[in-house]
Amino acid sequence: MLNTAIEIGWSRKEMAQKAALDIPDGSYVNLGIGIPELIAEFVPPGIEVIYHTENGLLGMGPVPEKGQEDVELINAGKKYITAIPGACYFHHADSFAMIRGGHIDISVLGAYQVSKEGDLANWSTGEPGAIPAVGGAMDLVAGVKSVWVITDHNSKDGKAKLVHECAFPLTGKAVVDRIYTNLAIIDVTEKGLRVRELAPGVTMEYLQEHTEAPL
Repeated sequence: MLNTAIEIGWSRKEMAQKAALDIPDGSYVNLGIGIPELIAEFVPPGIEVIYHTENGLLGMGPVPEKGQEDVELINAGKKYITAIPGACYFHHADSFAMIRGGHIDISVLGAYQVSKEGDLANWSTGEPGAIPAVGGAMDLVAGVKSVWVITDHNSKDGKAKLVHECAFPLTGKAVVDRIYTNLAIIDVTEKGLRVRELAPGVTMEYLQEHTEAPL
């Protein structure tokens, strides 16, 4: 077990901001539950990003101010959202047709584990009695043009999330293109995991110590 108590690296909001700044202008983007939801708060001025949620909204805005929630506006994670001007609503079957038809540019998801080949496990730990909750994740990783993961680099008990081979049930094989963690931004390439940027205070040696897969 690794000690991850040292306060270095990015906060979750900083991770989300890093991902938001990398989204190209005019992209259609689906945000997963958890840290990915924060990305909608960090769209840079002058950049248009159209956020999609699989329960039937294209044009999702940031989280509403407390007391300003609309009970009829929620995302796939059942959390309150807003809608931008020009947003549209549709049946969830049409929403999945957008995903399966390759009309969404980027999906940003959380993860339990990502392998060195870009295999993704993000819907179940496989524990006995665990409730299946795959949702739209398998459709997203199969139908979206590019899949990004945003997650803490290590689990709460210090175990590596970037591994040689996923031990949990897979969401998809070789589907992840980029990984954002509190320690680094990492691209998944044909030659393995390539570090794109280190977080403040993080060295390559420290990063590798906290990563099972080779970097």
